[in-house]
Amino acid sequence: MASRPVWSGFLRFSLVAVPVKAYTSAASGGGEVSLNQLHKGCNSRIQYKKTCPVHGEVRPDEIVSGYEFDKGRYVVIDPDEVDKLRSPADKAINVAAFVPPEQFDARYHNGKHHFLLPDGPVGAKTYALLVKAMAETNRHALAQVVMSGKEQLVVVRPTGNLLVMTGLAFEQELKPLSEFEGEAPAAEVAPAELAMSKTLIEMMSAGADFDYAAYRNTYTDKLTAVIEAKLAGKQVVTPPEAEQPAVANLMEALAKSVAEAKSKAKKGTGRPPLLTAPSAAPAKAAGAKRKKA
Repeated sequence: MASRPVWSGFLRFSLVAVPVKAYTSAASGGGEVSLNQLHKGCNSRIQYKKTCPVHGEVRPDEIVSGYEFDKGRYVVIDPDEVDKLRSPADKAINVAAFVPPEQFDARYHNGKHHFLLPDGPVGAKTYALLVKAMAETNRHALAQVVMSGKEQLVVVRPTGNLLVMTGLAFEQELKPLSEFEGEAPAAEVAPAELAMSKTLIEMMSAGADFDYAAYRNTYTDKLTAVIEAKLAGKQVVTPPEAEQPAVANLMEALAKSVAEAKSKAKKGTGRPPLLTAPSAAPAKAAGAKRKKA
């Protein structure tokens, strides 16, 4: 495997321990185009230097962590001191419970995902057994693990023949829904509008042929096109805006939307509304970078 694990240890549930390695699921670079900050006047790269008000610029190895217990007064915390307090159990992914998937509210997901793979042939059978058992009982594992120097709540779920670990926010890290419920007051919903909305949702629902890979970062494509144009000395132009149909009211908008969805379904051209055809721009960008170099 080309990538390197970012963590290794055990996945523990009750008295069973599976040796695993964690690999980040994010692709290197993620297809993003990185922009640097420049000084507007001379285009020189902006630099970020860490400084001490007493001694000026400091090196990374001269920086320590501290907790401010009083105004301007700190106690220095050494990560090694915290590690000494951790037991062997703290260095594992400890499963607290197996829970039905619908019990996990998506708002708790923090966007960090890792693939968990068996660490060596010894744990391969137990790993495969766990994947199969979780899939057939339709259960995900709620667990805690220490990664990147802090304790994290995670959910481990079977995907194909692999286990995927997703980071979760702790309850105290999120604002309660009650704080915002008053901002969305109850409103009367007409039965006809509700029925039409349900019809539209059904018409726009994806089936077994849903292709997640067809969705792409179109902003990156547009940004790449701008870079290409500027490198070629061309002027960046704005495409004409698509003419939006005038809609008098909600019911009319729903009716026209349903009719449009039915028309696309008949022609076999129905696509999710956010789906954009892949662009050749990313391939060009690599060539542009080489030419610039």
